[in-house]
Amino acid sequence: MSESTTVDLIEDAESSAAPDPQRSMETTLVATERALDSALRGANAAVRELKRALGAARTGQIRDLQKALAAARGAADGLATEARALGDTIDFDERAYLASGGYVKELLAEAAAQGLSIVEAGDDRLLCYPSLLRVLPSDAAIEIDKVRDRRLRPSVLVGLLARAQERGARFKAEQFLDSLRSAYELRVAADGKRADTVIRLIDIWTVLTMMPGQRTQYSRQEFARDLYLLDQSGVTRTERNPRELRWSASTGTKGAGVLTTVARNGQEQVYWGVSFTAEPGAPEQS
Repeated sequence: MSESTTVDLIEDAESSAAPDPQRSMETTLVATERALDSALRGANAAVRELKRALGAARTGQIRDLQKALAAARGAADGLATEARALGDTIDFDERAYLASGGYVKELLAEAAAQGLSIVEAGDDRLLCYPSLLRVLPSDAAIEIDKVRDRRLRPSVLVGLLARAQERGARFKAEQFLDSLRSAYELRVAADGKRADTVIRLIDIWTVLTMMPGQRTQYSRQEFARDLYLLDQSGVTRTERNPRELRWSASTGTKGAGVLTTVARNGQEQVYWGVSFTAEPGAPEQS
């Protein structure tokens, strides 16, 4: 590895790490990765020469020993210079970048480039079927389905999300449907309405999250995602639920109470209300 090549790689990394609110995390990490590859080659060269020196010492080849030690010192000096330069110049403030909104923009662009749909859902959340994401600047992490992950490099994260999409969601449709019906019945009883009347899903979510702190643990976006997964499962009744679930769009999709999520194909999916009828195919009440 020539001295000019080493200097060029260090300068690339320094340039990428210079204060610039427009620089991307991916660009910075690409330059850093390239510089680290160069440093590792220098480390391998030093180790290789030390092994030669060891062999020469064991056999008493003094001239070869001296040459190998000189080469090892040169490689070690170069490695020390590269390591110091990297430590001084790679200064990326990931917390500030995540808080600025620049990271989300970069992540969306990377996802689009790889053919993956990620949509901003509000409340600092992102939707990427079947995952729900939240950027956590203070922790320098991203939360994926309530699991924190510090692998922030956009290309890596998009790859993780794409693989999760291929695997599909681990979703217990029957269990969710039973919970949905229980909350529905509580709401119907509280409102004094007919047993098969249409109830807004946002009101059912309110019942499901009535205990203190539950709304932060189970957001509207998560509820909407689960509604989509239930819809896709085709499950409309269970052994514990002899009544049939019926989805209702009504004119409510144009007003308050609409829940929106993202389908697997990236298209918007809207939900508004449901009812549970005693007989399959019974007329929907509105």
